[in-house]
Amino acid sequence: MTANAPHIPEPAAPGFSDSLDYVTIRIGEQLLGLPIGRVQDVFITNRITVVPRAPDEIVGLINLRGRIVTAICLRKRLGRPVEFKRGCQGSDELTAIGIDHHGEAYALIVDAVGEVIRLDRSTFEPLPVHLDRVWAALGTGIHRLADELLVVLDLDAVLDLDLRSAA
Repeated sequence: MTANAPHIPEPAAPGFSDSLDYVTIRIGEQLLGLPIGRVQDVFITNRITVVPRAPDEIVGLINLRGRIVTAICLRKRLGRPVEFKRGCQGSDELTAIGIDHHGEAYALIVDAVGEVIRLDRSTFEPLPVHLDRVWAALGTGIHRLADELLVVLDLDAVLDLDLRSAA
């Protein structure tokens, strides 16, 4: 693989080698794609226990069907400002995407969840060179849709929080 070649994600299921499946979400007006194979749950929560002295991206802990889940504000993780009554605070209900990462459960708090889409593998492109540095570090590539750009997130990079240095 050359340095300029995009990392093309693995197919979501056998028999669909020419397509890539994503759960779409929004942070502000930006459409983002999460590889469907990594998404465990989509849920609404309103009970989050704040963790004192946690990194800014960590909203707190959620009890999800008896499992303790670390809630991460994707808006903050992407370097976007948190708007009042929207985003990760100031609202009674938060929309979350459940993800497992190295045996730990996480909830990505997002502005909105869209739909599941299947896109042709041939439309996957490398990240644009002018993309924000934070977003570029957390993305794997893009798909140009009819009326907007879908940025595909690298969930390993998103969930790779440096908790030791934060402590």
